Amino acid sequence: MMPKGMTVKTVRGKLPPLRALAQIFLRTRFLLAIFMTGLVIVFWQSFSGSAANLQKFYCFGPAKSPLEISANEHNSWHAHQRTPVLFNHHEPLVVDTQTIQNDDLNSIKSTPEAWKNKERVLILTPLRDASYYLAKYFDLVSQLTYPHELIDLAFLISDTKDDTKAALVQELQRIQKGVKPFRSVKIVEKDFGLNESQDVEVRHSFAFQGPRRKAMGRARNYLLYSALKPDHSWVYWRDVDIVDSPERILEDFMSHDKDVIVPNIWFHRYQDGRDIEGRFDYNSWQESAKGLALAAKLPKDTILAEGYKEYDTGRKHMATMGDWRQDKDEEMELDGIGGVSILVKADVHRSGINFPAYAFENQAETEGFAKMAKRAGYKVIGLLNYVVWHIDTDEKPGNA
Repeated sequence: MMPKGMTVKTVRGKLPPLRALAQIFLRTRFLLAIFMTGLVIVFWQSFSGSAANLQKFYCFGPAKSPLEISANEHNSWHAHQRTPVLFNHHEPLVVDTQTIQNDDLNSIKSTPEAWKNKERVLILTPLRDASYYLAKYFDLVSQLTYPHELIDLAFLISDTKDDTKAALVQELQRIQKGVKPFRSVKIVEKDFGLNESQDVEVRHSFAFQGPRRKAMGRARNYLLYSALKPDHSWVYWRDVDIVDSPERILEDFMSHDKDVIVPNIWFHRYQDGRDIEGRFDYNSWQESAKGLALAAKLPKDTILAEGYKEYDTGRKHMATMGDWRQDKDEEMELDGIGGVSILVKADVHRSGINFPAYAFENQAETEGFAKMAKRAGYKVIGLLNYVVWHIDTDEKPGNA
């Protein structure tokens, strides 16, 4: 309804013209005011809606600080939850280069039934002017009953004037091309400056024992460290001039489960048609109070050569005891050993027990080795009735 006295025409006359209205609405201030008003409305509705939505959720657990809730409330609060568990299965690391190797020595054992456990054996033999003995040596070694595929052979040739190397290679070819070849063979060459004759009178003379035993200790160590591999369980030292020994010598020795073990060493010599069964190796002995007193008086760098009249030690020599007809498993503890035939658990050598090329407690080479092994707590055992036969060297009186 219009006020009294007003007509449509009158009202239209009072309204602002359209052009004026358009100018008002198109002004920047007006548009900015409209935009800000709309923005305020949008934000208001957003916040009010969020508050309303939050009220729809139920908060489990007591309405108090985690530090204030009791153990029962804590258990009740966590009873409905499941702790996520993530399994991170790593793929194995593949080593694809041959320059990186891994040797697990924890798996290398030396057991009494080594042949059943497929334990590997390293046979070591030092050689010097030994061509004469090699044929017999390989005849005996090839007869060993221990599985040949578990045996490695290694030889050190030193200070040789004869044809040892050629004879050795010839015999090795014969054996390795036969029906029972060994797992591997290694030849090492190293000279130590020994120029003395190999004649018995010189080699076993008292004056030559110190230099000779030191050089032999070096030769054994060079051979050992050149040939010992991580998979070897046993090391068997065998001289080249053995003429007879049991075929089961390795299994027999292993069955005793000793750190270091040696047989008795005799030789055959026939007089008037009778074998005198000579006693050869006086380097296997038990220490005596007299021997200890003598060593205490000697300079520390003096090598005490056993079995010579120049040194009266009073020691008990295994060579003078025993009988091959008696119990072959009878043991006796030793403080010194000879080098003709020695079986050693490989870990004894790996632990640093070697053949001193110097005076160790006034002993060198194999006797020093035994002293060192005893000092380290290893068992050194001799089998006084188990005889290995050495070549008869026709020793002169006073030489052992």
